[in-house]
Amino acid sequence: MDEDQLAQACAQHMFSHDTVSRNMGMEIVHMASRQSEVTMRVTEEMLNGHQTCHGGQIFSLADSAFAFACNSENESAVASACSIDFLRPAKENDVLTAQAHVMHQGRRAGIYIVNITNQNQELVAIFKGNSARLNQAVLPPDQRSDS
Repeated sequence: MDEDQLAQACAQHMFSHDTVSRNMGMEIVHMASRQSEVTMRVTEEMLNGHQTCHGGQIFSLADSAFAFACNSENESAVASACSIDFLRPAKENDVLTAQAHVMHQGRRAGIYIVNITNQNQELVAIFKGNSARLNQAVLPPDQRSDS
């Protein structure tokens, strides 16, 4: 299994256990080592009092893309800190794409950037996530390339 196949296997394993991402209608459209691309359509249930997408929904999309990217090397990792800058509103039926990529990955700590765009390739938000590795594998032993 090469590194991109490993990344895909890790993401599929995580996604199959990720009720939140699935229930929000997220889809993984691209996976590679230390990067991911996840999409989500903004539904009526995601709108705030201004009739724009609630920031928490956009944050969740970015956080999921971040999670798939920082766990892509079969090293379990969690967020140690995250921040987001909202640049423009998203509206009902917009299709948002979160593209996550590594800025730094050390033995234990990583920094990832996630750009969230709409279907017109307009930047909606920028998310920065710091990850901490847990010293355990993402995949169960029967799914690992080393077994």
